[in-house]
Amino acid sequence: MTSIHYRTAIVDGHSLFYREAGAGNAPTIVLLHGFPTSSHMFRDLIPLLADRYHVIAPDLLGFGHSDAPSVEEFEYTFDALADLTDGLLDHLGVERTALYVQDYGAPVGWRLAVRRPDRVTAIITQNGNAYAEGLVPGFWAPVRAYWADPNPETAAPVRDALSLEAIRWQYTHGVPDVSLVSPDAWAHDHALVSRPGNDEVQMRLFLDYGTNVELYPKFHEYFRASQVPLLAVWGGNDEIFGPDGARAFLRDLPDAEVHLLDGGHFLLESHVDEVAGHMRRFLG
Repeated sequence: MTSIHYRTAIVDGHSLFYREAGAGNAPTIVLLHGFPTSSHMFRDLIPLLADRYHVIAPDLLGFGHSDAPSVEEFEYTFDALADLTDGLLDHLGVERTALYVQDYGAPVGWRLAVRRPDRVTAIITQNGNAYAEGLVPGFWAPVRAYWADPNPETAAPVRDALSLEAIRWQYTHGVPDVSLVSPDAWAHDHALVSRPGNDEVQMRLFLDYGTNVELYPKFHEYFRASQVPLLAVWGGNDEIFGPDGARAFLRDLPDAEVHLLDGGHFLLESHVDEVAGHMRRFLG
């Protein structure tokens, strides 16, 4: 059995937690998690990859076991999260890596790729969006209203995403057999976003998410210029980032692989073996 190491590194004065497994001289994969979770979402995937790859899964600042300074102490933006992740990879000496991106991990990963395209060997996107058609209107309408006019009234429905029921929905919606999804996952995530002050951290990131949509054309330009190998393995029943977001990669990356699986937003909870199989074949 491959051992998983649980480590921390200090980057720009912040303690960043990461999981690491596999031989250091093997090809590297960096796993970037989404909202509202952490590297915990990769707990079952890492052992399925670490016999062949060097796997690193960090917790973004404000998530998981990484530091979570208050909004008065740190300006939470996706640019800032990308800066810290970039610094962590430099600290760890990662010169070349494949990126696995999901949800929030996608805009962090796209920024890293645009900044240093020579570092990125391949991309695996699992419900990690980069196209307007991937934003399911029913979910994003209240978030767009918050972007347009942030005030207590528009914030209220967005803040509801931090509730236990909303987090459970993210894990179970679109999963044909919900008995495959451990309740430990949503209980873990809810406990962490419920820490004092963390709700305001999450609200700042909800507000800043609009900058990611504005950057989509820049990300598309990177895809077209680099023709980076890309595997989209997607929960096809996701009502946050819908399957049209997966298909859209083919517009800029015609050689991309797109697989729509019968699952939801957190596909690894129900389809981890299938995702790992696609990854191992794709990466070689």
